[in-house]
Amino acid sequence: MTSHQNAQTMKPATAAKKLGVYLEATPAEFREGVVSRDELNALQADPPEWLRELRRNGPHPRPVVAAKLGVSISGLARGGITEALTTEQIEALKAESPEWLQKERATQAEVRKEAERIKEKHTQQGGQPGARS
Repeated sequence: MTSHQNAQTMKPATAAKKLGVYLEATPAEFREGVVSRDELNALQADPPEWLRELRRNGPHPRPVVAAKLGVSISGLARGGITEALTTEQIEALKAESPEWLQKERATQAEVRKEAERIKEKHTQQGGQPGARS
């Protein structure tokens, strides 16, 4: 057994997640192999054209879609969005601004505001771990 697997490797799904791209839209050779940490770093440092194209136009995975729309992943599901979307589809949704999207954006804004309030209160209390909010 002389395996040369000294380098840390990951499944393509993990690498796609770290790159912020939709796995099913990546080239077959990416999906069918394993990705080493060095290969991942190289892809991040100098992305090939297919990776730049996916990041620019999609289809995008749900976490990216949620971020671009300013909602949570759960909010996407509540809005009926369960699949990857292209940049064009995301822009169309923003322009259409359906009621569910407006509601989810408002909810997300409240969540962020509350998180900021808690953080500020924690800071004012001297950052004590046992301090109550």
